[in-house]
Amino acid sequence: MATPITDMQPNVAINTDDRALFRLMQLSSASLPVGGYSFSQGLEYAIDCGWLKKQAEVHEWLEMQILHAVAYVDLPALKLLMVAAQQADWQEVKRLNDLVLACRETKELRLTDTAMGEALVRLLNSLGVDQPFAHGRGSAPEAVSFISLFAIAAAHWDINYPSAALGFAWSWLENQVAAATKLVPLGQTQAQVLIGDLQPILSQALNIAEQVDEEQIGAGLPALAIASALHEQQYSRLFRS
Repeated sequence: MATPITDMQPNVAINTDDRALFRLMQLSSASLPVGGYSFSQGLEYAIDCGWLKKQAEVHEWLEMQILHAVAYVDLPALKLLMVAAQQADWQEVKRLNDLVLACRETKELRLTDTAMGEALVRLLNSLGVDQPFAHGRGSAPEAVSFISLFAIAAAHWDINYPSAALGFAWSWLENQVAAATKLVPLGQTQAQVLIGDLQPILSQALNIAEQVDEEQIGAGLPALAIASALHEQQYSRLFRS
């Protein structure tokens, strides 16, 4: 059973105007056409092999990822990428993009990030948002992290970092709980309870990320890496990764 954690509010106030809020909701929506629903990030194997059998165990699995991966890789990288994007420093954006991808421990975790990133490249191109990655019919796309494009979009639409970080973390959590709902399976009520129970963990992750410098970006979750690697050869799968 996961240890309860007291609800914590982010240290930085989250303020945004209506236009930025609408764009944040668009970026964070499960209907954003980047295919996030296609990826379980190792969760499918962990459930299939019996590591996770009930709601409390899924809670613990997701809590560990939020506090030790999202908080130490995704969110601090998002902050640095937003600063670079606001300055249109595309060389720095590409450098940080490579850093994020280097933190993906398996082929499948990298695929999750780059497949969603390439989809967001196409979407931002159609919306007229400047971004530095290769695109267009006949051109081979560069390996691009979803976080990089999320940061570029957030900066372009004047979404502040705390709001963008909350939206990113919420989108990640919603996709993972949706996967667990299909795989465990969980009932819709159990899924909503799980999301509610994990909301304080998102707040804690936002606070942790505020203290993480670039030199500290990185994570090591061996069970997640093993589950992701073994999922590549799982005999039957609902999810791409």
